[in-house]
Amino acid sequence: MNFWFLIGFFAASGLGLLFWRDSLGAREQARAASSRACRQSGVQLLDDTVALERLWWRRDRDGRLRLERLYLFEFTDTGLVRRTGSVLLVGWRVEVLRMEGGDLLVP
Repeated sequence: MNFWFLIGFFAASGLGLLFWRDSLGAREQARAASSRACRQSGVQLLDDTVALERLWWRRDRDGRLRLERLYLFEFTDTGLVRRTGSVLLVGWRVEVLRMEGGDLLVP
C-alpha cells in the first residue's frame, strides 16, 4: 500500500466519523425539541424518535456555512389519528418547529 493512500484513507475515515458524530447530536436536538413541543401541546410523541427527511447546505445567521437538516416526527392527540410535525435545524440550532394542525413554533 502506498503511504499517501493510507493518509487519504485515514483522513476520509476521520471526516466520516466527525459527520456521524455531528449527525447524532443534531438528531438528539431535534428529538428533544419535538418531545418538548409535544409535551407543551398536550399530545403524545409517537415512537419517541425523529427521521431525517432532508440534508443540505445553508448559511446561518452569522453567515457561516452549516448543514441544514429537516427531521419529521409523528404525534397523536387522541391515540387514533397520527399527525406529522417537522423540525428544521441549521447546524444544531432549531430554526422552525411545525406541527400539523397549525402549531408553528419559532424558537
